[in-house]
Amino acid sequence: MKELVETIVKALVDVPDQVSIKEIAGEQAVIYEIKVADQDIGKVIGKQGRTANALRVIVKAAASKIGKNATVQINSKPKESI
Repeated sequence: MKELVETIVKALVDVPDQVSIKEIAGEQAVIYEIKVADQDIGKVIGKQGRTANALRVIVKAAASKIGKNATVQINSKPKESI
């Protein structure tokens, strides 16, 4: 499922090299922590959070197929200092 989330997010952003997905697994739940570049955070969230909610629905549906709960957290990466 991590690959599914990564494929979707990389298709949305301008800087796909800065996308990182961290999977935190428990017994019944999985958390996917998505980090993207600062300029891409709005593209992943979408207007009024519609893109983020759609992503969460897809992940929850895929997780329910394997009998787990899943959540998605979206964070931006801090800017690199020069």
